[in-house]
Amino acid sequence: MKKKANRLDAIKMIISSKEVGSQEELLQALSKEGFELTQATLSRDLKQLKVAKAANTNGKYVYVLPNDIMYKRTTTTLSAGEMMRSTGFVSLRFSRNIAVIRTRPGYASSIAYDIDNHECASILGTIAGDDTIMLVLAEGATHEDIRAFLSETIPNV
Repeated sequence: MKKKANRLDAIKMIISSKEVGSQEELLQALSKEGFELTQATLSRDLKQLKVAKAANTNGKYVYVLPNDIMYKRTTTTLSAGEMMRSTGFVSLRFSRNIAVIRTRPGYASSIAYDIDNHECASILGTIAGDDTIMLVLAEGATHEDIRAFLSETIPNV
């Protein structure tokens, strides 16, 4: 299952980093990243990720991730592998018993998954969007304890 999760992350990174107009282009980009798969598997992955096609500013139809018809693309182009090695972490802020983590687009789900799998008694749960994670903190949890726990899971916190 980890292979599929890595492949889905790579698809999100590729779609968010450059304009891809066909499954063939996406298969070629995935191949450059070391993922060998059939068009049928890619089609199922795109459906699972709820990827759609939308017109870009030039009128060309390209793949977009959900809720991002006019998706903010990065100006520096990194390979999907380089993006996957990056933590994607941007910032951490607190408001009483809630912590909010901001990430680069597409990173929130995988970071929240890592937080949930490291089981911290001070964190009751996480909710992740595309670039934001909300953590509900247990009563009495200190912000310092949460920051220390997160620094073990997410480098550069």
